[in-house]
Amino acid sequence: MTASNFSSVKLPLVLASTSQFRKDVLNRLHIPFTTYAPNVDETPETRESPTELVTRLSKLKAYSAHSAHPNSLIIGSDQVAVIDNTILGKPGTHEQAIKQLIQASGRQVDFLTGLCVYNSETKQTQIDMVVFSVVFRTLTLLQIENYLSIDKPYNCCGSFKSEGFGIALLDEMNGTDPTAIIGLPLIRLVQMLEAEGVLVI
Repeated sequence: MTASNFSSVKLPLVLASTSQFRKDVLNRLHIPFTTYAPNVDETPETRESPTELVTRLSKLKAYSAHSAHPNSLIIGSDQVAVIDNTILGKPGTHEQAIKQLIQASGRQVDFLTGLCVYNSETKQTQIDMVVFSVVFRTLTLLQIENYLSIDKPYNCCGSFKSEGFGIALLDEMNGTDPTAIIGLPLIRLVQMLEAEGVLVI
């Protein structure tokens, strides 16, 4: 991608993710970056809370790129959707997406996004977790089926895309950074990058 006239990057920027959604979000900053496919076991540890899970995995994803990118700023991120402290993973199938949206119907779902910026040259690590909450409308099975036929959000936590037709499923959105729900909270990321000397604008 092409850098803007404003950004100033001292070290190469690496996004440790294969998610097209995160790539698209990071492109908004007009900063050149490359991607790296992290090889990380995302299985939750025993008695690990959703907050602990996303912060641990975002850090592991960033660290996983260290050998391939030894003098870089590496971004790692991980997200889960949570209802009453129960994690909703990526549905994977149409049937599982129906189950998740039935469970979410009329309820609040919290999207927890872990974010890590790791300087593989200095070994400096910044890590945080951003919460963005949505309240789903009371949905009929027909509405759920109609939605899934359009967005097909089978690789999305909570079975919906807020940046797509999924916005029609909601009554409310609550949080400080709407990009967090897509999986990469840009407001916090800009702050982290600037702490590393990256002038975004």
